[in-house]
Amino acid sequence: MKRIEVVAAVFVDNNKIFCAQKADKGEQALKWEFPGGKIEAGESQQKALIREIKEELVIDIEVRDYIMTVKHQYDDFHITMHAYFCQIINGKMVLKEHLDSCWLKVQELESLDWAEADIPIVKKIKEMM
Repeated sequence: MKRIEVVAAVFVDNNKIFCAQKADKGEQALKWEFPGGKIEAGESQQKALIREIKEELVIDIEVRDYIMTVKHQYDDFHITMHAYFCQIINGKMVLKEHLDSCWLKVQELESLDWAEADIPIVKKIKEMM
């Protein structure tokens, strides 16, 4: 079974959370997620998150507070995902890998069809905010 370790960014602006919809491919097609990606060999979680967000959204970020780590078993792989609150420090978001995006109030988050590994993060954010 393939195992991957990833990082995810949670952006909060004016009490709204940034949500991104995956492309229409693979096991998680069209599901919603917090953007991020795989940690490369020798890379810290923070460095991976800065790189991945630059690649996916064309913005520069500052990694802030750790939220939680989620371990989840999908049909084809096992994921360990580390989530952090992040702040945009430069640039305007451009969707390079996602189909759609939106900013939602905390109480609206559960209206989306989230990827299973992201659901515990949604619940944790609701508790924290």
